[in-house]
Amino acid sequence: MTTAQTATGPASTPMGRLKALGRAEYTLLIRNRTALFAGLLVPVAMIGSIKVSLAQVDLGGTGLSSMEVAMVGSIGMVLVMAVYANLTSAYTARREDLVLKRLRTVEATDLEILTGTALPAVALAFVQSLLMIAGGVVLLDVRAPGQPLLLLAGLLAGLVLLATLGAVTSSFTRTVESAQLTSMPLFLLSVVGSGLFVPLDVFPDRIAAFCELLPVTGVMTLIRAGWLGGIEGYEVLRAGLTALVWIALALFAVRKWFRWGPRR
Repeated sequence: MTTAQTATGPASTPMGRLKALGRAEYTLLIRNRTALFAGLLVPVAMIGSIKVSLAQVDLGGTGLSSMEVAMVGSIGMVLVMAVYANLTSAYTARREDLVLKRLRTVEATDLEILTGTALPAVALAFVQSLLMIAGGVVLLDVRAPGQPLLLLAGLLAGLVLLATLGAVTSSFTRTVESAQLTSMPLFLLSVVGSGLFVPLDVFPDRIAAFCELLPVTGVMTLIRAGWLGGIEGYEVLRAGLTALVWIALALFAVRKWFRWGPRR
């Protein structure tokens, strides 16, 4: 072993750095009881609210039961709240505390820093989504996923998209307290227009066509198609392309506008 190696220790690896960053962020997430409650319990509690909201909606033309729609919507709520809203606050907090700026002075790359910060929230949301799917099938008489790989693809696309959008939104968020306001527009758009509460099938054609272009709609369509079916192949392809376009746009926005230093 050379003198330089003895002085500095073994070189770190990208995987090792990601694990260290993720472990530190996981500790902070566990200590933040408000974020844990909002990200893990609220989406589950929303299942009942979604089901009640569907009481006055005619689902006859969709081929879906109200519980099936509620369960798919609950997965969307996990993505929006546990990933997007959580990471908007997390990125803002780490930036304002100079954590992100200090991390850039060590070996970790920008991508590793952003990914490591997102890992705990993304992992928890992924596990929570799988548990909700299993619970829906076993306990709530929801049909088993017809195309599990498509469902998994939609879920993974949603995790990547919402994590990236969280980083984008944090760029325009001054404080952790204001993160609730800056994340609200996408939250409302997704709840109303991306099929979280009401399937797009029940909307007039022009409104449905507009809603299909919203950021989270493509992801939700893939999840619904993989779990419950009832969607034509060309619609699945269009949803996949929509999700990929939004992911590309979000990544571009992060590269262009993400702030590493405090907004003062």
